[in-house]
Amino acid sequence: MDKPVVLMAEELSAAAVTALGPDIDVRHCAGADREALLAALPGADAVLIRSATRMDAEAIAAGTRLKVIGRAGVGLDNVDVAAATRAGVMVVNAPTANVVSAAELTVGLLLAVARNIPQAGAALKEGRWQRSRYTGVELSGKTLGIIGLGRIGSLVARRMAAFDMRLLAYDPYVRPEHAARSGVRMTGLDELLTEADFLTVHLPRTSETTGLIGFDALHKVKPGVRLVNAARGGIVDEGELYAALKEGRVAGAAVDVFATEPCTDSPLFELDNVVVTPHLGAGTAEAQERAGTAVATSVRQALSGRPVPEAVDMRTDAADTRPAP
Repeated sequence: MDKPVVLMAEELSAAAVTALGPDIDVRHCAGADREALLAALPGADAVLIRSATRMDAEAIAAGTRLKVIGRAGVGLDNVDVAAATRAGVMVVNAPTANVVSAAELTVGLLLAVARNIPQAGAALKEGRWQRSRYTGVELSGKTLGIIGLGRIGSLVARRMAAFDMRLLAYDPYVRPEHAARSGVRMTGLDELLTEADFLTVHLPRTSETTGLIGFDALHKVKPGVRLVNAARGGIVDEGELYAALKEGRVAGAAVDVFATEPCTDSPLFELDNVVVTPHLGAGTAEAQERAGTAVATSVRQALSGRPVPEAVDMRTDAADTRPAP
């Protein structure tokens, strides 16, 4: 009997290959190369991807033997889950693999935007000693507004409590008692915007959240607020953020995610009060190993006909990182 074929469309950790086991035929292709992907899919029983491979209806249809799509990460922006369901293809992801890494990056970005760390370091490397120019602000005693109190938002809250920050959160799906366990007071979005000295975003990108932090929200913020988005591009309107930064309504921003990625050219890059990183939320060795191992295990279970707890159609939080209600 032929071995099931698993197509690795992007580089995953060695642990992922080990988790698949010796009775799987592992093949490779460059998932970002559309022609190569479509040519490789007809022979695959499963495909493992990260964020660069687009498994839309066309790609799913090309996988005539396809039984399962494994996304080694949290978000499913690049997978047409509805088309997969119609085709009878299971979709699995790793909803908890990167939560610690994403929370830690958020903390790093909060500190970076508060203390101008990247800008000051770049200036010094260019031979400019500019202590007064890069005077920052403390986090202690300030109010942090957390937009989205799921797994990542809750981890951020616990970490920032150690900085003696006052914690507010907006999330219509989280119970007050859950927030209270993290030392967080739930508020409406408008109240949070007007009271927060720092804002962090921790939501999935959906039709409801796209553009949530746009013109209206950025005209309600407390003057001098600093904003961090390490969740998903498009939740914060980049054009409106640029305008708010130029006008001084927003004192600084740290942006890890963009509406269109890869992003190598943005008006935000022109501003000295903006810290940017290339979608590093899951960019740790530990997160990549956990994600690869988790989806490989789920794919193996699916191909052997065993129940798959991480199947997206069995959960309501497929593209989210919030705990179950």
